[in-house]
Amino acid sequence: MLKRIYEPIIEEHFAENRQMLFLVGPRQAGKTTASLEASTPRPDHFYFNWDAQADRLKILEGPNAIAQVMQLDSLRPSKPIVVFDELHKYSKWKTFIKGFFDKYEKKVQILVTGSARLDIYKAGGDSLMGRYFPYRLHPLSVAEIASPLLRETELAATPHKIKKEDFNALFEFGGFPEPFVKRTSQFYTRWKRLRAQQLFQEDLRDLTRIHELGQIEVLAELLRLQVGQLTQYTELAKKVNVSVDTIRRWIKTLKSFYYCFSIKPWSKNISRSLLKEPKIYLWDWSLIDNLGTRRENFVASHLLKAVHFWTDRGLGDYDLYFLRDKEKREVDFLVTKNNIPWFLVEVKSSENRGISPSLFYYQQATQAPFAFQAVFDKEYVDKSCFTSSQPMIVPVTTLLSQLV
Repeated sequence: MLKRIYEPIIEEHFAENRQMLFLVGPRQAGKTTASLEASTPRPDHFYFNWDAQADRLKILEGPNAIAQVMQLDSLRPSKPIVVFDELHKYSKWKTFIKGFFDKYEKKVQILVTGSARLDIYKAGGDSLMGRYFPYRLHPLSVAEIASPLLRETELAATPHKIKKEDFNALFEFGGFPEPFVKRTSQFYTRWKRLRAQQLFQEDLRDLTRIHELGQIEVLAELLRLQVGQLTQYTELAKKVNVSVDTIRRWIKTLKSFYYCFSIKPWSKNISRSLLKEPKIYLWDWSLIDNLGTRRENFVASHLLKAVHFWTDRGLGDYDLYFLRDKEKREVDFLVTKNNIPWFLVEVKSSENRGISPSLFYYQQATQAPFAFQAVFDKEYVDKSCFTSSQPMIVPVTTLLSQLV
């Protein structure tokens, strides 16, 4: 069984905090498995899945019914843990979980999972502010496969080599655990089709008021073909035959269901920078046919996972941007820490053409301490990338292994 870095995160959270843990992320990324692996060693753990009819009926009875099943009025040596899986599908989930937490906080530890962002559904109750900490679970990554250890700092002091066959499977089949483990085109093709059906024919239909499912599926396909490009809302609106406002709303919905994510341009201290249009990337890079674009999305996904993980752990406030100005000088990614540029990443297939001049330009403009040109055809080097303040060419496997 794959060891995930999120299991010790769950254990760490409940050892240190009274708040609920909200674990969110894409369907089939491993939320349920991580939740059960972390809670099963406890003498008392309980699991309620909204998609299971018996569990749903019990949740609908209210907090007291759950407490009765768990026998929370009985003396125990330690707090039991309860997992509520896919609870966001219940329209009144906020009212339910707030009532349960407020009444039984001192008797139980609560973990809530969701494959849609738990903060987008406004109906059903008061604010949960102060009652939970969110953690965003991502698909597998180079670092998690090579060395799934929980560190106290953001970066691994030394890199860890990923097996070549593991890297190739990760790049070809994506970071979702099941296709990564199976590693067969036949299984992957069937899995990919089923996952698309779940998103476009079940989740969007059941959890939104969108009726034009065929058109939003067309939009998703257009976004897939334009990964890494500036988002042209007007052009997308013409092709899908809806308004620009509708396109913006639908993209926000697709982001909330973890189909795609956006990266904004960094403009601080950058003269003549682009100020508005974001770039769109997919949570599942394996859906991208173009090799160069898939490589860029692969790195974007790793960087997003890192900034989410570091932020969720409370190590600081991290974010991910790209750099581009009106002279079309561009660097693929900028990672910031507490709103201060930290390191730049330009993605290339090979190192034949040397370091991009834009990397030098933007490192000077942003004063970022580190700047990397991450190259796919360069063999792993067993040395930290974060040793020089000068722009350098690094193997993508080395750089990504030092992240999360």
